[in-house]
Amino acid sequence: MLENQNIAELLALEAEKVEFPAKRALRRAARRAFLWEEEASSLARVRRSLTELSGIGPYIERLILNWLDKPPAEIEIPPIRSGFLTIATARRVLSGKPTWLANVKGDLQMHTTWSDGEGTIEEMAAAAKSRNYQYIAITDHSKGLKIAGGIDEAALERQAKEIALVNEKTDVTVLRSLEMNLNPRGEGDMEATCLRKLDLVLGCFHSSLRKTDDQTGRYISALNNPDIQILGHPRGRIYNHRLGLNAEWKKVFDTAAKLDKAVEIDGYPDRQDLSVDLLRIAKKSGCRISFGTDSHGPSQLRFMEFSAAAALLAGIDPSLILNFMTRKTLLDWVEAQRSRSPR
Repeated sequence: MLENQNIAELLALEAEKVEFPAKRALRRAARRAFLWEEEASSLARVRRSLTELSGIGPYIERLILNWLDKPPAEIEIPPIRSGFLTIATARRVLSGKPTWLANVKGDLQMHTTWSDGEGTIEEMAAAAKSRNYQYIAITDHSKGLKIAGGIDEAALERQAKEIALVNEKTDVTVLRSLEMNLNPRGEGDMEATCLRKLDLVLGCFHSSLRKTDDQTGRYISALNNPDIQILGHPRGRIYNHRLGLNAEWKKVFDTAAKLDKAVEIDGYPDRQDLSVDLLRIAKKSGCRISFGTDSHGPSQLRFMEFSAAAALLAGIDPSLILNFMTRKTLLDWVEAQRSRSPR
């Protein structure tokens, strides 16, 4: 039977054949297929309506039922849409090792109303508590990314006061952090003295992400930036929108391992970056891995399943996963990082 990943591709291909508004509906359904908790084929088998699934109306239901009845002989997924797990697949993977997800002690990327998120710090902490986390990192965007409501040094200081108040009221430790915008030279956009007050810092590229030539140099420069400990959503890919950057990934991950820095698995469904194929290269290099859901609201902390499943599929050593660390061990690692990378 066709799995949701295959159905997502068929929906995306169908969208290329039609005009709006059908095109928009098909594209939306293709993306939402990655969050269907049940396989569409399973629903069809017991004669449940596929309109139970998000993004599916009668027109798209008929298409899917036809594909399930007569599956295409071959479905070749192009690079811009390949390597993405569905939530149904992620859960099957995780069910084979229940302790894996249970070992996650915190989420190291999320956004709040301080930048482009929809939840307050307190709401994100409450969502983390419901998942039995020890800690979360609040990583709102930095000032260079104005389109995402990036915050400057003064706002970051004000945010610190709110974080302190939330920490007085909850069992989850809210870590002061930041998703710092990096330019293609690997340079950040915030004052180093401000960054040293944070518990940890992610560095992420948000510009010149459609280049097709080798970008290894920018990654090496970013990893050598003394102000960051984690390189976030490294490729910069987005499902059916942007392929992401190319690099000599072994060299990138070898550099991360040498510097004892982490690379991220961004679990946001449209990103899933790093993907499983690149994580297998990272595994051979032995570099540290960070899980971050890139949540923009409390309900999105569930995206941790994508990060955890990708790491499990790639066979990442648990000792190299930051999120398996206790809060103290994580902060000790950051302090050691800063000691090795003085400005």
